[in-house]
Amino acid sequence: MDGKIGIGVWAERLVTFILDHFQPSLDAIAAVVDGFGGGIDAALLGMPAWVLGGVIAALAFWRVGVGFGVFTLGSLGLIYGMGLWEPTASTLGLVLSSTLLSLLVGVPLGIWMAGNRIAEQVGKTLLDFMQTMPAFVYLIPAVMFFGLGRVPGIIATVIFAMPPAVRLTMLGIQQVPGELVEAGRAFGCHPHQLLFKVQLPNAMPSIMAGVNQTMMMALSMIVVASMIGAGGLGNVVLQGIQRLDIGLGFESGLSVVLLAIVLDRITQSFGSVKAPARRFAFLTRLRPAAAR
Repeated sequence: MDGKIGIGVWAERLVTFILDHFQPSLDAIAAVVDGFGGGIDAALLGMPAWVLGGVIAALAFWRVGVGFGVFTLGSLGLIYGMGLWEPTASTLGLVLSSTLLSLLVGVPLGIWMAGNRIAEQVGKTLLDFMQTMPAFVYLIPAVMFFGLGRVPGIIATVIFAMPPAVRLTMLGIQQVPGELVEAGRAFGCHPHQLLFKVQLPNAMPSIMAGVNQTMMMALSMIVVASMIGAGGLGNVVLQGIQRLDIGLGFESGLSVVLLAIVLDRITQSFGSVKAPARRFAFLTRLRPAAAR
Protein backbone atom coordinates (compact mmCIF):
# COMPACT_ATOMS: atom_id res chain seq x y z
CA MET A 1 0.00 0.00 0.00
CA ASP A 2 1.39 3.41 -0.99
CA GLY A 3 2.05 5.86 1.80
CA LYS A 4 2.58 3.17 4.44
CA ILE A 5 4.59 4.38 7.44
CA GLY A 6 7.59 2.07 7.73
CA ILE A 7 7.93 1.97 11.51
CA GLY A 8 8.98 -1.69 11.30
CA VAL A 9 11.84 -0.79 8.97
CA TRP A 10 13.02 1.94 11.34
CA ALA A 11 12.84 -0.43 14.28
CA GLU A 12 14.88 -3.01 12.38
CA ARG A 13 17.53 -0.43 11.54
CA LEU A 14 17.67 0.69 15.18
CA VAL A 15 18.14 -2.88 16.40
CA THR A 16 20.81 -3.51 13.77
CA PHE A 17 22.62 -0.31 14.80
CA ILE A 18 22.58 -1.30 18.47
CA LEU A 19 23.84 -4.80 17.70
CA ASP A 20 26.62 -3.44 15.46
CA HIS A 21 27.87 -0.76 17.85
CA PHE A 22 26.95 -1.89 21.38
CA GLN A 23 27.48 -5.65 21.29
CA PRO A 24 30.29 -5.55 23.92
CA SER A 25 28.01 -3.65 26.31
CA LEU A 26 25.20 -6.14 25.72
CA ASP A 27 27.59 -9.02 26.37
CA ALA A 28 28.71 -7.40 29.61
CA ILE A 29 25.10 -6.95 30.77
CA ALA A 30 24.35 -10.56 29.85
CA ALA A 31 27.38 -11.79 31.80
CA VAL A 32 26.38 -9.86 34.93
CA VAL A 33 22.75 -10.99 34.77
CA ASP A 34 23.72 -14.59 34.03
CA GLY A 35 26.21 -14.64 36.91
CA PHE A 36 23.72 -13.14 39.34
CA GLY A 37 20.77 -15.30 38.32
CA GLY A 38 22.91 -18.41 37.91
CA GLY A 39 24.43 -17.95 41.36
CA ILE A 40 21.01 -17.77 43.05
CA ASP A 41 19.74 -20.70 40.98
CA ALA A 42 22.77 -22.85 41.82
CA ALA A 43 22.50 -22.00 45.52
CA LEU A 44 18.83 -23.04 45.69
CA LEU A 45 19.27 -26.19 43.60
CA GLY A 46 22.36 -27.12 45.60
CA MET A 47 20.40 -27.19 48.86
CA PRO A 48 18.68 -30.44 49.84
CA ALA A 49 14.93 -30.24 49.38
CA TRP A 50 14.24 -30.67 53.11
CA VAL A 51 16.60 -27.79 53.98
CA LEU A 52 15.13 -25.31 51.49
CA GLY A 53 11.58 -26.40 52.29
CA GLY A 54 12.27 -26.13 56.02
CA VAL A 55 13.68 -22.62 55.65
CA ILE A 56 10.65 -21.44 53.66
CA ALA A 57 8.21 -23.09 56.11
CA ALA A 58 10.04 -21.58 59.11
CA LEU A 59 9.89 -18.15 57.46
CA ALA A 60 6.15 -18.61 56.87
CA PHE A 61 5.62 -19.60 60.51
CA TRP A 62 7.70 -16.66 61.79
CA ARG A 63 6.14 -13.99 59.61
CA VAL A 64 2.53 -15.20 59.18
CA GLY A 65 1.66 -17.80 61.79
CA VAL A 66 1.58 -21.47 62.64
CA GLY A 67 -1.41 -22.23 60.40
CA PHE A 68 0.23 -20.81 57.31
CA GLY A 69 3.50 -22.48 58.28
CA VAL A 70 1.74 -25.86 58.20
CA PHE A 71 0.09 -24.93 54.87
CA THR A 72 3.49 -23.98 53.42
CA LEU A 73 5.08 -27.21 54.58
CA GLY A 74 2.22 -29.22 53.10
CA SER A 75 2.35 -27.31 49.81
CA LEU A 76 6.08 -27.84 49.42
CA GLY A 77 5.67 -31.50 50.33
CA LEU A 78 3.00 -31.85 47.64
CA ILE A 79 5.27 -30.22 45.04
CA TYR A 80 8.08 -32.58 46.00
CA GLY A 81 5.73 -35.55 45.84
CA MET A 82 4.66 -34.59 42.30
CA GLY A 83 8.31 -34.68 41.22
CA LEU A 84 8.45 -30.95 40.45
CA TRP A 85 10.85 -29.81 43.15
CA GLU A 86 13.79 -28.94 40.88
CA PRO A 87 11.78 -26.79 38.42
CA THR A 88 10.07 -25.13 41.40
CA ALA A 89 13.44 -24.29 43.01
CA SER A 90 14.66 -23.00 39.63
CA THR A 91 11.54 -20.85 39.29
CA LEU A 92 12.08 -19.50 42.80
CA GLY A 93 15.64 -18.58 41.83
CA LEU A 94 14.46 -16.79 38.69
CA VAL A 95 11.80 -14.90 40.66
CA LEU A 96 14.24 -13.86 43.39
CA SER A 97 16.91 -12.69 40.94
CA SER A 98 14.38 -10.80 38.81
CA THR A 99 12.80 -9.20 41.87
CA LEU A 100 16.14 -8.14 43.35
CA LEU A 101 17.26 -6.59 40.05
CA SER A 102 13.89 -4.84 39.71
CA LEU A 103 14.26 -3.36 43.20
CA LEU A 104 17.87 -2.31 42.61
CA VAL A 105 16.66 -0.19 39.69
CA GLY A 106 13.08 0.59 40.76
CA VAL A 107 13.54 1.87 44.31
CA PRO A 108 16.18 4.51 43.41
CA LEU A 109 14.01 5.59 40.46
CA GLY A 110 11.02 5.95 42.80
CA ILE A 111 13.06 8.05 45.22
CA TRP A 112 14.23 10.28 42.37
CA MET A 113 10.72 10.70 40.98
CA ALA A 114 9.36 11.55 44.45
CA GLY A 115 11.69 14.55 44.69
CA ASN A 116 11.77 15.76 41.08
CA ARG A 117 8.62 16.98 39.33
CA ILE A 118 9.99 16.60 35.78
CA ALA A 119 11.27 13.08 36.51
CA GLU A 120 7.86 12.23 37.97
CA GLN A 121 5.94 13.35 34.89
CA VAL A 122 8.28 11.65 32.42
CA GLY A 123 8.54 8.54 34.61
CA LYS A 124 4.76 8.16 34.97
CA THR A 125 4.38 8.21 31.19
CA LEU A 126 7.05 5.54 30.76
CA LEU A 127 5.54 3.42 33.54
CA ASP A 128 2.10 3.65 31.94
CA PHE A 129 3.66 2.45 28.70
CA MET A 130 5.46 -0.43 30.46
CA GLN A 131 2.35 -1.58 32.34
CA THR A 132 0.00 -1.53 29.34
CA MET A 133 2.39 -3.33 27.00
CA PRO A 134 1.40 -7.02 26.55
CA ALA A 135 3.79 -9.36 28.36
CA PHE A 136 4.70 -11.28 25.20
CA VAL A 137 5.99 -8.11 23.53
CA TYR A 138 8.84 -7.86 26.04
CA LEU A 139 10.21 -11.16 24.75
CA ILE A 140 10.93 -9.73 21.28
CA PRO A 141 13.70 -7.21 22.16
CA ALA A 142 15.04 -9.55 24.84
CA VAL A 143 15.59 -12.28 22.24
CA MET A 144 16.96 -9.83 19.67
CA PHE A 145 19.62 -8.48 22.03
CA PHE A 146 20.40 -11.48 24.25
CA GLY A 147 19.34 -14.60 22.35
CA LEU A 148 17.59 -17.48 24.11
CA GLY A 149 17.95 -18.77 27.67
CA ARG A 150 17.90 -17.49 31.23
CA VAL A 151 19.36 -14.02 30.57
CA PRO A 152 16.66 -12.68 28.20
CA GLY A 153 14.01 -14.23 30.46
CA ILE A 154 15.33 -12.36 33.50
CA ILE A 155 15.75 -9.08 31.63
CA ALA A 156 12.23 -9.24 30.15
CA THR A 157 10.87 -10.06 33.61
CA VAL A 158 12.72 -7.14 35.21
CA ILE A 159 11.24 -4.68 32.70
CA PHE A 160 7.76 -6.15 33.13
CA ALA A 161 7.83 -6.36 36.95
CA MET A 162 9.63 -3.12 37.85
CA PRO A 163 6.78 -0.50 37.58
CA PRO A 164 5.06 -1.37 40.91
CA ALA A 165 8.34 -0.94 42.79
CA VAL A 166 8.86 2.51 41.21
CA ARG A 167 5.29 3.71 41.69
CA LEU A 168 4.81 2.55 45.27
CA THR A 169 8.23 3.82 46.38
CA MET A 170 7.41 7.24 44.93
CA LEU A 171 3.91 7.19 46.44
CA GLY A 172 5.17 6.13 49.87
CA ILE A 173 7.71 8.94 50.07
CA GLN A 174 5.24 11.53 48.80
CA GLN A 175 2.71 10.47 51.45
CA VAL A 176 5.09 10.93 54.38
CA PRO A 177 3.46 13.63 56.57
CA GLY A 178 4.92 17.06 55.93
CA GLU A 179 5.20 17.65 59.69
CA LEU A 180 7.73 14.83 59.99
CA VAL A 181 9.79 16.17 57.12
CA GLU A 182 9.75 19.68 58.57
CA ALA A 183 10.69 18.34 62.00
CA GLY A 184 13.65 16.52 60.48
CA ARG A 185 14.81 19.68 58.75
CA ALA A 186 14.34 21.67 61.95
CA PHE A 187 16.68 19.27 63.74
CA GLY A 188 19.32 19.85 61.06
CA CYS A 189 19.00 16.70 58.94
CA HIS A 190 20.94 16.71 55.71
CA PRO A 191 18.98 15.56 52.62
CA HIS A 192 20.38 12.02 52.78
CA GLN A 193 19.70 11.84 56.55
CA LEU A 194 16.16 13.06 55.94
CA LEU A 195 15.71 10.36 53.30
CA PHE A 196 17.12 7.41 55.25
CA LYS A 197 15.97 8.36 58.76
CA VAL A 198 12.59 9.98 58.13
CA GLN A 199 11.13 9.37 54.67
CA LEU A 200 12.13 5.77 53.89
CA PRO A 201 11.17 4.34 57.34
CA ASN A 202 7.74 5.96 57.14
CA ALA A 203 7.30 4.90 53.50
CA MET A 204 8.29 1.28 54.22
CA PRO A 205 4.72 -0.18 54.20
CA SER A 206 4.16 1.23 50.71
CA ILE A 207 7.61 0.10 49.54
CA MET A 208 6.98 -3.42 50.83
CA ALA A 209 3.66 -3.46 48.98
CA GLY A 210 5.69 -2.64 45.87
CA VAL A 211 8.06 -5.52 46.64
CA ASN A 212 5.08 -7.86 46.95
CA GLN A 213 3.54 -6.74 43.64
CA THR A 214 6.91 -6.87 41.87
CA MET A 215 7.47 -10.44 43.02
CA MET A 216 3.99 -11.53 41.91
CA MET A 217 4.43 -9.94 38.48
CA ALA A 218 7.87 -11.54 38.17
CA LEU A 219 6.37 -14.96 38.91
CA SER A 220 3.66 -14.47 36.27
CA MET A 221 6.22 -13.31 33.70
CA ILE A 222 8.63 -16.17 34.40
CA VAL A 223 5.99 -18.60 33.12
CA VAL A 224 5.64 -16.58 29.91
CA ALA A 225 9.42 -16.33 29.59
CA SER A 226 9.62 -20.11 29.32
CA MET A 227 8.86 -19.57 25.62
CA ILE A 228 12.41 -18.23 25.20
CA GLY A 229 14.07 -20.86 27.37
CA ALA A 230 14.02 -19.25 30.82
CA GLY A 231 13.48 -22.66 32.47
CA GLY A 232 11.71 -23.59 35.68
CA LEU A 233 8.06 -24.47 36.05
CA GLY A 234 7.25 -22.43 32.95
CA ASN A 235 8.95 -25.08 30.82
CA VAL A 236 6.81 -27.79 32.42
CA VAL A 237 3.65 -25.75 31.82
CA LEU A 238 4.72 -25.24 28.20
CA GLN A 239 5.36 -28.97 27.77
CA GLY A 240 1.90 -29.75 29.10
CA ILE A 241 0.36 -27.36 26.57
CA GLN A 242 2.40 -28.67 23.64
CA ARG A 243 1.61 -32.30 24.43
CA LEU A 244 -1.99 -31.65 25.50
CA ASP A 245 -1.02 -33.48 28.70
CA ILE A 246 -3.80 -32.55 31.13
CA GLY A 247 -2.14 -34.22 34.11
CA LEU A 248 1.24 -32.53 33.62
CA GLY A 249 -0.41 -29.18 32.94
CA PHE A 250 -2.53 -29.43 36.09
CA GLU A 251 0.39 -30.44 38.31
CA SER A 252 2.70 -27.71 37.01
CA GLY A 253 -0.06 -25.09 37.19
CA LEU A 254 -0.89 -26.14 40.76
CA SER A 255 2.80 -25.83 41.69
CA VAL A 256 2.89 -22.28 40.31
CA VAL A 257 -0.25 -21.37 42.28
CA LEU A 258 1.07 -22.82 45.55
CA LEU A 259 4.42 -21.06 45.13
CA ALA A 260 2.63 -17.79 44.38
CA ILE A 261 0.46 -18.09 47.51
CA VAL A 262 3.47 -18.78 49.73
CA LEU A 263 5.54 -15.91 48.32
CA ASP A 264 2.58 -13.52 48.39
CA ARG A 265 1.71 -14.10 52.04
CA ILE A 266 5.32 -13.99 53.24
CA THR A 267 6.16 -10.75 51.41
CA GLN A 268 2.86 -9.18 52.50
CA SER A 269 3.80 -9.82 56.13
CA PHE A 270 6.92 -7.65 55.86
CA GLY A 271 4.70 -4.64 55.15
CA SER A 272 2.41 -5.37 58.12
CA VAL A 273 3.14 -4.78 61.79
CA LYS A 274 0.58 -7.42 62.75
CA ALA A 275 2.63 -10.43 61.64
CA PRO A 276 5.17 -10.38 64.51
CA ALA A 277 2.32 -9.66 66.92
CA ARG A 278 0.50 -12.82 65.78
CA ARG A 279 3.65 -14.84 66.23
CA PHE A 280 4.27 -13.54 69.76
CA ALA A 281 0.60 -14.02 70.63
CA PHE A 282 0.95 -17.68 69.68
CA LEU A 283 4.06 -18.04 71.82
CA THR A 284 2.27 -16.34 74.69
CA ARG A 285 -0.52 -18.90 74.50
CA LEU A 286 2.04 -21.70 74.55
CA ARG A 287 3.76 -20.42 77.70
CA PRO A 288 1.03 -21.42 80.23
CA ALA A 289 0.76 -24.85 78.62
CA ALA A 290 4.51 -25.35 78.92
CA ALA A 291 4.41 -24.26 82.56
CA ARG A 292 1.73 -26.90 83.35
